[in-house]
Amino acid sequence: MADMYTKKVKDHFYNPRNVGEIKDADGVGTVGNPTCGDVMTMYIKVKDERIIDIKFKTFGCAAAIASSSITTEIVKGKTLDEAMKLTRDDVATELGGLPAIKMHCSNLASDALREAINDYRMKNKK
Repeated sequence: MADMYTKKVKDHFYNPRNVGEIKDADGVGTVGNPTCGDVMTMYIKVKDERIIDIKFKTFGCAAAIASSSITTEIVKGKTLDEAMKLTRDDVATELGGLPAIKMHCSNLASDALREAINDYRMKNKK
């Protein structure tokens, strides 16, 4: 892997956290980038408006996988409103930076998370 990635990006690529699927997920969000071919799905379990579990499946480059992994770590335990505020810059900063050409990967992670939260909210309209 080229030296364009930080140690933290490499760590989350080689040892991604929270990989997998939640079979009875409360919310699921899938996003893709047709340009690069990356596809990301986030699964969330929610209790009392808080993300109690989150998993992801990502088909993509090192930056996409690392962004997915760090996103799950950042938002686990947060309220849905807090998680909705996560930006691609937050994700990239947490990873110690991403090359400009890979910033869209951090966008995908936060977008997939928002999709999952929106899915949960649609299913649980009061």
